[in-house]
Amino acid sequence: MSTSDRVTIAGLRASERFSRPEAQEAYEQTRLRFELGEAVRLRREELGWSQAELGRRCGMPQSSIARFEHGGTQPTLTTLERLADALGLVLNVRLESPNAA
Repeated sequence: MSTSDRVTIAGLRASERFSRPEAQEAYEQTRLRFELGEAVRLRREELGWSQAELGRRCGMPQSSIARFEHGGTQPTLTTLERLADALGLVLNVRLESPNAA
């Protein structure tokens, strides 16, 4: 699959499939995993790295990076810290009131 063939979160939310209530409910249950995965993938691609290269830099197998980028895992804070460090990013975790958004 080429980069241009990938569906982004914004693209998914704009699609007709997303208008179904069950799709919206399922997305909300996994939203954070998809957003984190997309952020990691975008930064990795910005750096020109393969999934294998990112895995090497943070001590994870390529298959774990692939699952993470596709929202298929529930990452621990330790995993998020390792990924952020390898990508030259700072992990920032916040809890906010739903009304703050």
